[in-house]
Amino acid sequence: MSEGDAALIYLGEFVKQRAGLIIGLDKTYLWQSRLRGLMQRFALADFDALAARLRGGDPALATAVVESMTTHETLFFRDMGPFNHFRKVGLPHFSETRSHVRTLRIWSAACSSGQEPYSLAMILLEEQAKLTGWRFEIIATDVSEGVLQKAREARFSHFEVQRGLPSLYLAKYFEKDGDSWRLKPAVRDMVTFQPFNLLDDPRSLGRFDVVFCRNVLIYFDFPTKGAVLDRIGQAMAADGMLYLGGVETVYGVTDRFGPLGDQRGVYGLVNTSAKAASAA
Repeated sequence: MSEGDAALIYLGEFVKQRAGLIIGLDKTYLWQSRLRGLMQRFALADFDALAARLRGGDPALATAVVESMTTHETLFFRDMGPFNHFRKVGLPHFSETRSHVRTLRIWSAACSSGQEPYSLAMILLEEQAKLTGWRFEIIATDVSEGVLQKAREARFSHFEVQRGLPSLYLAKYFEKDGDSWRLKPAVRDMVTFQPFNLLDDPRSLGRFDVVFCRNVLIYFDFPTKGAVLDRIGQAMAADGMLYLGGVETVYGVTDRFGPLGDQRGVYGLVNTSAKAASAA
């Protein structure tokens, strides 16, 4: 084993412990492409120097490494199925079961630059005539403060607004801002962004009726997936709905969740999933 390989093994363990990410020696190209700029910024000659600096305890470097290695791919209304389910099944279900409190709390976990929670906010605005007097709270979290800052700005390029966003929504909810587009305050104000690591206990965020945690579990190993799902379950209401990515599943990972109806990727807590599915 070369010194460089030893450094990469250490870096792999480091990002796994800090963010749950699994990035092995076979992903050398990924380490090189994502850390090249960081190493130049911190004046580090190679991976050995980077590993040594991390071992010495440099919090700024540690944060930068985790942010650099985290995947931030996202787009508006990514895989429309879950958003249609939330609109056509989830909202009617909760409008009935929460009619006494008229409050709905939604968590967009690993939200990246904000397209997912803003998509949910636009759906709620589209449905607001049916939900007069309701209070909605969308909490959007990510381990990367860098992408959260971009999300808070709510400014997107022409390329970004063309990926998944219906043209009607662009005209209705965005304003042209130079070479980019910015969401109007009515949408921006519906979402609260804050840093959060999925390896931590989410109960500090409060209890949620709906959780979108999509296309992030695929980067975790099997035990980490189970632990994250179990912790999410502890932060959900008894009849809450969990939305995962299209290639993600709870089967064989945790017995805390079961499927809700026929929509792929939608789950409920096992002791109430049958009841929620029938209500849907």
